[in-house]
Order: sequence, then structure tokens, then C-alpha cells
Amino acid sequence: MTAPLALVTGGVRRVGAAIAGKLAQAGYALALHGHSDAEPDDDLKSILSAQKTDWHGFVADFDESNAPIALLAEVRAHFGRTPDVLVNSASIFGQDDASNIDAKSLEQHLRVNVMVPVLLATELAKQTASGQRAAVVQILDQRVRNPNRDQLSYTLSKQALAESVRTLAIACAEKLRVNGVAPGLTLTAGEYGDKQLANITEMMPLDRLPNPDDIAEAVLYFAQADAVTGQTLCVDGGANLRAFDRDFVHLGHD
Repeated sequence: MTAPLALVTGGVRRVGAAIAGKLAQAGYALALHGHSDAEPDDDLKSILSAQKTDWHGFVADFDESNAPIALLAEVRAHFGRTPDVLVNSASIFGQDDASNIDAKSLEQHLRVNVMVPVLLATELAKQTASGQRAAVVQILDQRVRNPNRDQLSYTLSKQALAESVRTLAIACAEKLRVNGVAPGLTLTAGEYGDKQLANITEMMPLDRLPNPDDIAEAVLYFAQADAVTGQTLCVDGGANLRAFDRDFVHLGHD
């Protein structure tokens, strides 16, 4: 039996790699996208090797206007078929706010974080065979429920992507199921001190933060939930239930 094929953008590092690893363990073949290289991180490499996963890496710069269509064409040429699952995990995260936002920053965030995922999804719908239905999972952010004043271009782009979930679920229902996963604070990359992180954790209704595996589990659920579309699942320790004035990096200081 041929393994189902999943395309994961931003799938070689960080949360994207965790998602790819979970899909590999569930028996998916993988098309892994990277911005400048498509070399999986060490943990993902180990999983791919252990699972004997059929995978290939694809490099695409999403600042280029033809990148979404070209990426799908490359995936189809290599695997001989279109993906059964598309996970739009790649994104950019700028630091502008209302005092310094400019057209260049806003345009880039909208292109990479909204236009590319939407174009990939709609092109996948066009290429999906009659009688088949692919799954699309948009990786969002819990702040779309309760936005704060920081990272304005990023926040606006993720809000737009969140609205694409229900709209594409209706517009492409014949060929796609479209759902969203909205993570909370997950990978801190050394930006947070131990005490600050502990204080932020205590702000969460569940008194915990999500880890990459939590997010990957949610993606796998949507990939396989044949009766579910147009839904968004927050994986955030309950952060979306509370409003925060600032981004987490500004909170939790003693």
C-alpha cells in the first residue's frame, strides 16, 4: 500500500520538524520544505531513519511570487502525485508595532504568512483528483483570539490566515478539508529566563505551556479527521481564554 503523502512547509526545523516527525511516525511519506535549505534537524533525521520514511526536501523562497505553484509542481514531479495533506507551518515573525510598521514589513508578512498558504491550498484543490479530498492544516497563533499590541504585521497576517480556515473550508469543500492549529508560547529559543518562563506558565489556566509534540498531535488529528473541517484548535495551555496586553516576551518579569 502506498503511504499517504504530506507536504510540510517549514518542516525541517523547530515546530515544523516536530509536525513532520509525528506524521512520519504515523506512516506518511513526507515532502519537507525549507526556506534556504531542506536539511532536517537531527531529531527529525533520526525519526525519518527509524521509520524508513520516504521523504524528500524542497527549497523555496516564499518571497518569490511563483514559489507556491512551483513548490507543488516539484513535489508532484518527485513523488508522482499530489499531497494528501498540506501543513502550512512556515512563517515569519517580525517585531514591528503601530509606531514603526511600514509597507514593506506588512507586505512581506502578508505574502509569506497568508498569500502563500492560501495559494498552496487552492492550487492543491485544483490538482486533487475528483472523488478525493486532501487535508489542509494552517498553523496559526493563539493571539488571533486575543491580540496584543506587539508584532503588528505578524498578528494581522495570522488573523487573516485564521479567517482563511472557515472560508477555504467552504470554498474548497469538494476537494479539501481545512482546519487550523493555534499554538501558544512553545519554543523560547533562549529569549526567556527561567524565572520569567515560570511566571508566564503560572498565568496559563492549565499551569503549563504547550510543547512541539502537543502541536504535532493536533495536526495529526486534523490530518486524519475525515468528518471535520473549518475548525481551529488552540494548543496553548488555555492562553486564548485570557487577554494579555503585551507579547509574552514582555511579561513575567519580577
